[in-house]
Amino acid sequence: MRILGIESSCDDTAAAVLQDGVVRSTVVASQDDVHRRFGGVVPELASRSHMRSIVPIIEAALDQAGLTLDDIDAVAATHGPGLVGSLLVGLSAAKGIAFARRLPFAGVNHLEGHLLSPRLDADTPFPYVALLVSGGHTSLYLAEGFGQYRVLGQTRDDAAGEAFDKVAKTLGLSYPGGRIIDNLARRGDPRAVAFPRARLKPQRDGTLFDFSFSGLKTSVWQHVRDNPVAGDTAAADIAASFQEAVVDMLLDTAFAAATAVACGRLVIAGGVSANSRLRARAQEECAARSMQLHIPSMRYCTDNAAMIALAASHRLMRGECDPFSINASADLEL
Repeated sequence: MRILGIESSCDDTAAAVLQDGVVRSTVVASQDDVHRRFGGVVPELASRSHMRSIVPIIEAALDQAGLTLDDIDAVAATHGPGLVGSLLVGLSAAKGIAFARRLPFAGVNHLEGHLLSPRLDADTPFPYVALLVSGGHTSLYLAEGFGQYRVLGQTRDDAAGEAFDKVAKTLGLSYPGGRIIDNLARRGDPRAVAFPRARLKPQRDGTLFDFSFSGLKTSVWQHVRDNPVAGDTAAADIAASFQEAVVDMLLDTAFAAATAVACGRLVIAGGVSANSRLRARAQEECAARSMQLHIPSMRYCTDNAAMIALAASHRLMRGECDPFSINASADLEL
């Protein structure tokens, strides 16, 4: 089966072709230059950029795969969560292609795409604890099989990637902040500033492994207010100290969840999984705990359409598909 996948949940326009679980092509158009001067994603500008890019990106993915639409067997697209205007562009394009060519269509949860993304590189056996960490989401799931996911915890305020962007703005850095802080932190001392690590008590609903990054973000702002950044060394130390605090909170909570559910396999996915310090620390600590670690390659960490096609493939190969009435959902749950 050859599946055309389309992803447009936020500020990346992406298309990919997956054939029998193998990526034939994957193309992504970034909007960083569009949003950089605003220090973050502007939803209206994002949806307009998707409208300009969606057809050329689909054509590029087909060309890269050496195929045409006549060779496609099914179409899949993200239908949530994300920015509604952005979602509608990719979703409408996918439904239009599927309707015109009478092809099966599947709407995919963006989070499920990330959760399965390590499988694009190598076999990742179930079960595993998945830490999904990005600009819009920071959550823990127990994945027991395709479509079998249980929430173990989630952020109560900011997502980790959002905190990276806001701290970068506090330091006067450019957008996207995560990548810039990662590079700057390589030259800094992670012990220079003792930023707090949030340790949350269980909620009444039984959620045990939640995150909170708002206090850390505020602590950085207060530190910069009281100690104006003077020179690259000071900025690098703050970046390294902040990054280390985020990594501590992510990994401490993820390992606690894995221990609680007696799972010896950890997946880290989403845009923040590209962070070099998180990847290095996860490898070290999983080795020390004799746990298996699976992190997607860099091109599959950030938003991409190959993971959307993969998430759809298991349903489509069983003959399952979605009606064209399926709509975009900004807060779709997994």
